[in-house]
Amino acid sequence: MNIVVLGAGAWGTALAVSAARHADANRSVTLWARDARQAADLQQHRENRRYLDGVAVPAEVQIATGSLHSGLALLNDADLVIVATPMAGLRDMLTLLADLRAPVAWLCKGFEAPAAHASGLLGHEVRAQVAPDLLAGVLSGPSFALEVALGQPTALVAASEHAGVRDTLVAAFHSPTLRVYANDDIVGVEVGGAVKNVLAIATGLCDGLGLGMNARAALITRGLAEMTRLGLALGAKAETFMGLSGLGDLVLTATGDLSRNRKVGQLLAQGMNLQQAVDSLGHVAEGVYSARTVAQRARSLGVDMPITDAVVALLDGRLQPAQAVALLMGRDPKDELL
Repeated sequence: MNIVVLGAGAWGTALAVSAARHADANRSVTLWARDARQAADLQQHRENRRYLDGVAVPAEVQIATGSLHSGLALLNDADLVIVATPMAGLRDMLTLLADLRAPVAWLCKGFEAPAAHASGLLGHEVRAQVAPDLLAGVLSGPSFALEVALGQPTALVAASEHAGVRDTLVAAFHSPTLRVYANDDIVGVEVGGAVKNVLAIATGLCDGLGLGMNARAALITRGLAEMTRLGLALGAKAETFMGLSGLGDLVLTATGDLSRNRKVGQLLAQGMNLQQAVDSLGHVAEGVYSARTVAQRARSLGVDMPITDAVVALLDGRLQPAQAVALLMGRDPKDELL
């Protein structure tokens, strides 16, 4: 199997490293970097010194660069292509790959920023617009790139409406340290991956204000209810949100010290403004960019998402950290199951 990973950020590099760690004569792994200088640095040092400093990139990972628009041979020879770009780059990449015969899967989690062509879409909705004939899916679940790259135990979900795509993803990445489950509910898997980033900002805010673990548990639990309501309104299955891409990814992102979205909430609680918090990360925190779109999609569907709304108000500067928490805690009583 020839696996091509497009994008040499932290997650793309980690997945390439994991796949190569268990490669045999029948598997090849290529990591493509958009920036030729980054590709040269990866080749020379066998480390992604910008995103995964100190993690060795095995010799089995081939490094590539160059214009994909010119038709690199590596795409024509691929059995599986992984798009490891931020959500903002997914549309252009899927447009480029629209005629590819090999299965394609993306790693990004979030909603596309609203634009003239659409009002904030999930990855599978973008694919339906620009590459309707592409055999595609998403690889998601609770996973920090660093831990995957180090070979620490991780479980992921391969989601697609196409059984062949799910099977290919499992065959490509399932290993003694990376367990890959198949799921045909791509809507639920993508909603979980998108909304958990927004909720992690809220829990980071809670932690940054020192409100305690009771408050954190409440936010995670009520956040899961919000996530599920939005997913069901979009056609997802309820049970998906009790799995890896729902509850699992939410717990990890809301509590883990490696979570960039949680860190944003913590920094806002400490008095930074949003720009300062984002600049200090050095990486993309998708929740910052998708929070407004999550809230917009929810409103258009008549779905109540008070935690998400409070995060948006916080990010927009309409609420201060303590005010956001007071707003949530001061809501009228209601039945827990509503």
